[in-house]
Amino acid sequence: MMPQMSMTEDKSLQRNTVVEQLPAPILVDTPAAFDAFLQALSTEHRLALDTESDSLYRYFYKVCMIQVSTGSIDYLLDPLRLPDLRPLGQFLADPSVQKVFHAAENDILLLKRDFKFSFNNIFDTMLAARILGRRGVGLAALLREHFGVELDKRVQLTDWGHRPLTGQQLSYARLDSRFLLPLCDLLTDELHAKRRWREAQEAFADLPDLQFVEKPFDPEGFWRSKEVRDLRPPELAIFRELYLWRDQHARALDQPPFKVLSDQMLFVLSQEQPHSLDSLPLHPNQTRRFGAAILAAITRGRGAPVPQPPARRTNGEGRPDPEVTARYDRLRAWRTKRAAARGVDLDVILNNETLMAVARAYPTDMDALAALGVMRSWKLAEYGPELLAIIGDGFGS
Repeated sequence: MMPQMSMTEDKSLQRNTVVEQLPAPILVDTPAAFDAFLQALSTEHRLALDTESDSLYRYFYKVCMIQVSTGSIDYLLDPLRLPDLRPLGQFLADPSVQKVFHAAENDILLLKRDFKFSFNNIFDTMLAARILGRRGVGLAALLREHFGVELDKRVQLTDWGHRPLTGQQLSYARLDSRFLLPLCDLLTDELHAKRRWREAQEAFADLPDLQFVEKPFDPEGFWRSKEVRDLRPPELAIFRELYLWRDQHARALDQPPFKVLSDQMLFVLSQEQPHSLDSLPLHPNQTRRFGAAILAAITRGRGAPVPQPPARRTNGEGRPDPEVTARYDRLRAWRTKRAAARGVDLDVILNNETLMAVARAYPTDMDALAALGVMRSWKLAEYGPELLAIIGDGFGS
């Protein structure tokens, strides 16, 4: 008698079969392959896209892979081997071609930064899932639920900037875009059925306008580390010196700062304040490479003035007065009830910036509320009258 297969083994077999039946992805890493890819795209009206970067391995990280899936073929573009990706931009900017992403914001920002692409006609499957009130909105959860496919997220943590890419990386990369088009179809049907299509369209319409803003290194950024809360004032000065040294060294090595030293190790060094290489609580390789520089930073910290917490940022508008704060609090309480009733996250209703803008401006009618420019037409019609009532007399608070 054949042994019975467990339910877990049966599901695993189904998932493996789904992936094994897919045609092999096409690696596009030469100009000739890129030309053929562009020719194939010329007849497509829908594309699914994703990217992989080496942000876990580089200080100056970059896009290292662009996945593009049509209804039948998966393409894996290698930006590190292709001399000019600008022709892809015509498809991304074409309003007649739908572009489907999952969690589009980061992909769009990196593609704009690295290749100066512009975008039109975007569908974001994660945004759609959040608007629908799904609990599992990650791509892995959605692919498991709808297609029985398992993503090995460990592969995502590998070095996408290293060449050659492994077969495991290529297999993982293609799955990130392969099922986005059918997932888009499923979510579109659900959005229409639940009368959320216009809301989703408004959310998608904001995505092409995202702009990448380079954030310079903030020498006061160490205050955002949770470790500083447990340091005495003299230790804070050492932590700051180590923080400044770490960033400088990470830049020189082109490594993320956490790859040089973790925040936890900065905390330990700030408390222990070792005086010699032998007393450094580091791996021998780290001591050999960084030990002298770390001791010098600790010495500088001992003689440095105690850093003072930065003033709270208020976007140039100043601290809100008590009346604004009271209106803002009433709006947040209303939003909490609204979100709970729909079963969605708070920002799906309205984000904090929108609520504060309304609280500050104190509009008294729909025209004044619309003139703020913080809501598109669907949200304005859906929530506007309630917002005016709440800030007007506290109704619903």
